[in-house]
Amino acid sequence: MSFWKNLGRLAAVAVLGVSLAGCGVNSLPKQDEQVKAAWSQVQNEYQRRADLVPNLVATVKGYAKQEQSVLVQVTEARAKATQTVLPADVATNPEAFKKYEANQAQLQGALGRLLAISENYPDLKSNQNFIALQAQLEGTENRITVARRDYIQEVQSFNTMLRTIPTRWTASLLYPELKPYQSFQANEKAQTTPSVQF
Repeated sequence: MSFWKNLGRLAAVAVLGVSLAGCGVNSLPKQDEQVKAAWSQVQNEYQRRADLVPNLVATVKGYAKQEQSVLVQVTEARAKATQTVLPADVATNPEAFKKYEANQAQLQGALGRLLAISENYPDLKSNQNFIALQAQLEGTENRITVARRDYIQEVQSFNTMLRTIPTRWTASLLYPELKPYQSFQANEKAQTTPSVQF
């Protein structure tokens, strides 16, 4: 009789193990960490861009003394983007997330105006330092786009797990602190077709 009793216990443990594996006990924390890692990479790329800005400004400053107002705007936008104190819950706090994104968009717009200045300064456009920095900024913007895309995919996967059964039940029972993450959205300006004038 004890053989059947032990076999029954073993079967119950096996069924319980399979049930737990299928309900997301481990997949929820794993996915949460993947979202956090993707968010860290987004911040890393934004920091890389902010680190390049002083070099670009210094290069342009030597050529574009008349464009001090744009240089000041870029410097202020960089300061605002890098000095913003991020709350720990920035990725799950809609207001903080939008503020962070607005600061980054302001810096991106100021950099666009600064790069447009080069059209007025042929010597600047041919300067090797400027060309290298411009290429670095272009590469950085591409890296930011890739990091944001990866973050969006991780957020979509995690938020889907939080909303679907059985992981929804698991989250509510075992991980009630888990909240949906914020995802990036194009701002209204980015959704309008740019006008090209020659």
